[in-house]
Amino acid sequence: MSTTPPTSAAPTWVLLRGLTREAAHWGSFPSMFRQVLPGAQLHLLDLPGNGARHAERSPATVQALVSDVRQQVAQRGISTPVQVLALSLGAMVAAQWAHTAPHELAGAVLVNTSLRPFSPLHHRLHPRNWPRVLRLALGRPTPEAAERLVWQMTSRQRSVDEAVIAAWVSARRQHPVRGANALRQLLAAARYRAPAQAPAVPLLLLAGAGDRLVDPRCSHALAQAWRAPLREHPRAGHDLPLDDPHWVAEQVRDWLSTPR
Repeated sequence: MSTTPPTSAAPTWVLLRGLTREAAHWGSFPSMFRQVLPGAQLHLLDLPGNGARHAERSPATVQALVSDVRQQVAQRGISTPVQVLALSLGAMVAAQWAHTAPHELAGAVLVNTSLRPFSPLHHRLHPRNWPRVLRLALGRPTPEAAERLVWQMTSRQRSVDEAVIAAWVSARRQHPVRGANALRQLLAAARYRAPAQAPAVPLLLLAGAGDRLVDPRCSHALAQAWRAPLREHPRAGHDLPLDDPHWVAEQVRDWLSTPR
């Protein structure tokens, strides 16, 4: 069932970001998404410990994050089933949500994620980034230094977009993520083990061939294991919605319109 696309071209969407990132980090993507899929209703949720919820304690398991997201959906009065588009750690949450409550999801787009048992640790997080991630979690870099480091790991744009960096720095200053919360989110991602069988929810996998944080082979392995369609951008990095938001929206639109 994971290869059967949903039928609605303009459904309600829940968007989930990755490790320590928040709704503000979607940047221009929601606007682009609405242009390509007119009428789409988007709900940008923050995981506990991030964004507007930065003062909260982050759970240390993906299942607890799923429970939190489901509670947010219920509290906001969002009617299910919904579509979900999620990146990295957020995509792990979406995958487990699809297993836990498939009736709540009409489909899920998983962007640059990596799941045990399908990929080894050194593919799930490139070893050269281990010290960088620990520096972000345990060190005390300035907001600008931290966000430039994140850019280096997640974007493959030819030049740094200073406007984006400025927006990220502002978000970090307004909603600083605690080091302990960053570590708990890392722990949740590292310990999560997805079921061997695909969830009973239509899936689309998106990957950037230029991802320097998570090896794109992780998406290939998941696509093979779950027999899900995979579309790979030839150049983009880990933050695909940043590097090519129009491409991401187009892939979703085409997937939604594919006949059963």
